[in-house]
Amino acid sequence: MEHPMVIIGAGPIGLAAAAYAVERDLDFVVLEGGTGAGAAVDQWGHVRLFSAWRELIDPAARRLLEAAGTWTAPDEATYPTGREWREDYLAPLAEVLDAHPRGTVRYDTRVVGVGRAGRDLLVDSGREDDPFAVHVQTPDGRERLLAGAVVDASGTWTKPNPLGADGYPALGERENAHRITYGIPDFTDRTAAARYAGKHVAVAGKGASAQGVLIGLVQLAQSDAAGEPGTRVSWLLRRPSVGDAFGGGDNDELEQRGRLGQDAKAAASSGLVANVTQFRTESVTGGRDGRLSITSTNGQQVDDVDEVIVVTGFRPDFSFLSEVRLDLDPSLGAPKVLADQIHPDHHSCGDVAPHGHRELTQPEPGLFLVGMKSYGRAPSFLAMTGFEQVRSVVAALAGDLEAADSVELVLPETGVCNGAGAFDAPDAVADAGGCCGAPAPSELKLVTLGRAGD
Repeated sequence: MEHPMVIIGAGPIGLAAAAYAVERDLDFVVLEGGTGAGAAVDQWGHVRLFSAWRELIDPAARRLLEAAGTWTAPDEATYPTGREWREDYLAPLAEVLDAHPRGTVRYDTRVVGVGRAGRDLLVDSGREDDPFAVHVQTPDGRERLLAGAVVDASGTWTKPNPLGADGYPALGERENAHRITYGIPDFTDRTAAARYAGKHVAVAGKGASAQGVLIGLVQLAQSDAAGEPGTRVSWLLRRPSVGDAFGGGDNDELEQRGRLGQDAKAAASSGLVANVTQFRTESVTGGRDGRLSITSTNGQQVDDVDEVIVVTGFRPDFSFLSEVRLDLDPSLGAPKVLADQIHPDHHSCGDVAPHGHRELTQPEPGLFLVGMKSYGRAPSFLAMTGFEQVRSVVAALAGDLEAADSVELVLPETGVCNGAGAFDAPDAVADAGGCCGAPAPSELKLVTLGRAGD
């Protein structure tokens, strides 16, 4: 390629793509909107993953780090927190990549537009022959970079799903934002603990993140250190019953993911959690005492709520791809060829078929959606899936189609495999957490891998 490959995002999958570019002697530029590598991961750094280190280090990245001679590999059998994943792997990897003569890693560089150089979306003639024009915003202003290919590994972290049932914020959701948290609070932090201790907290969502929040709140309620009796939880579920929300337990091939579900089941049965089913939020209103009332589309109402924690997943941001041609599934927002394999109506376990550059490519040649973004709103994305995706994509960009087409992917079963409908589709939206993510107080050593459906 005459111009470098531009990789959007310095998270686990974006940095893995850069490591494969090094091995393929391709020039690359990694563009990261945050102030450092794994910036999104750092925002849920208190979360312990339910995969061990051996599943969280990309093979090419490992080879690159070991060759540098300055990296100490962590114990592969242990389970890191997000912060440990960032500090002990992502940050050292980004440093090695930035020092490599084939590329650079740029921070505080937010991609605001991708198009074909000199051509807007309507122009057909000669389109494939022109490089990409990548528009970025930096602290010093706007820049325009030329790219031979674009690998979008920007994830979904910046686009949390709202509380509202229609896919848009509920009535009053924005007006009461000071009492609503999106994501996973750190209940071991004194400031966070003080916010929720002794309060009536509504938790919306059913997946691994929601379950970890339930565990944290129940632990908070039972802790003498909180010093605030009366903590109680209303668990808002869109589904008609709790059902198999807690996963496969002992049948889960990821032992700690199964344990998370069992501990969440115990928390939900503790007497401190009220399950409110078939609840799809229509409005959030503030009372005269400053507390909230949350109303469902079917008329149910949960009153006297002090705080709301929304863990209903995240969605991809396509706003900066409006001038390139995309072929996406209309419901998931994932590449259309991949969508049927990962749709929660049809997929509930580790049965995603091996896939690579051919499933991830877009009608705009040289543009690939990878990592968590490639799953759109679908749940259960695993880091190891992303590592294999970018290995295939970079091999294809290097012209090695034999290697690119030789895709291998073996994923762990969840233990919940009922076929279509195993997860209630409206609730099975993507859970955030960088690339892996689901919450749990670190001292409980409850760990998670990937995104479970909320």
